Amino acid sequence: MEKNREFLLELLHTPSPSSNEMEIQKKWINYVKDFADEIRTDHAGNAIGVLNPDADFKVLLAGHCDEIALIVNRIDDQGFLHFDKMGGINPKAAVGMKVTVLGFRSVVTGVIGVNAQHHGGLKNDFGLEDLFIDCGYKSKEEAEKNIQIGDLAVYKTEPEVLMDRYISGRGLDNRTGAFIIAEVLKRLAEKGCHVGVYAASTVNEETNMGGAYFAAAGIEPTMAIACDVTFSTDYPGVNKNKHGDIKLEYGPVLAKGAPINIKINKLLESTARKLDMKVQYELTPRMTGTDADKMRLTGRGVPVSLVSLPLRYMHSPVETASLKDMEEEIELLVTMIADLTGKESLNPLED
Repeated sequence: MEKNREFLLELLHTPSPSSNEMEIQKKWINYVKDFADEIRTDHAGNAIGVLNPDADFKVLLAGHCDEIALIVNRIDDQGFLHFDKMGGINPKAAVGMKVTVLGFRSVVTGVIGVNAQHHGGLKNDFGLEDLFIDCGYKSKEEAEKNIQIGDLAVYKTEPEVLMDRYISGRGLDNRTGAFIIAEVLKRLAEKGCHVGVYAASTVNEETNMGGAYFAAAGIEPTMAIACDVTFSTDYPGVNKNKHGDIKLEYGPVLAKGAPINIKINKLLESTARKLDMKVQYELTPRMTGTDADKMRLTGRGVPVSLVSLPLRYMHSPVETASLKDMEEEIELLVTMIADLTGKESLNPLED
């Protein structure tokens, strides 16, 4: 993990708002092309690294590279930018933050202004419509030289490594997933495997999951695994009776519920036992809320599973995850896929 941390940090430094993932995809491709047999792209903007493209049994790994963002919906006469959300933005987390505005002509720094407490502060039920971005412009005309309606902004934060144990920053959901699938592909290229492997850095998960649909529809995989993040509940103020008991450094999280193929989960569980690795569980009774939902419904139907990285402070500027959990998820997936013969049946009614 240590030697690949530079690539992870490069991804986390790169703005990748949903609908504008081109820059991060180019960096992902540049990394993966050195060990993939093929690189594919599609009209959605997915980047896909392939091993053994002629194999009949095809495993699709999907890790979305897009992050939540703000989208400019109005520029007022004083040059302040008003915005809506592109994905699950929490208004309370946005207050007082610095942002990077990806203007159509140039990248601009701004701050999300807040009414001083001396002047009444924010009302308790405020929303995004009560907030604005101040880039220092004096007028609408000045702002429109660089910014237009529909331009995107992300929080201006730097990833931080905490105690050489955790990593914290914006958009770990789910650029960590894009990193993990790239590392799985790299290690399988070194180790060898009997099946086709398609590592897809997917787009648009935070908004519509369209990238996952394009990827699975184009590849027609035998099985698919979404590599995403899930809610860690190991910090103060979380109701574990309601939200479950998920901890950092306790291993990858497997989903259980109606969308999940039982036989893929059994493969993952037996691999974890082989590695003497802890796994955790989350419940997805109806839907997973991840790329797995769209991949499952392509073509004649795709057996899916979901392997997630425990994440603190979801959809905030300081999302926090464990480097150890990332390494274990990579090891789990590499070992499971390397052990596949390509003759496995994923039909739950067949022995």
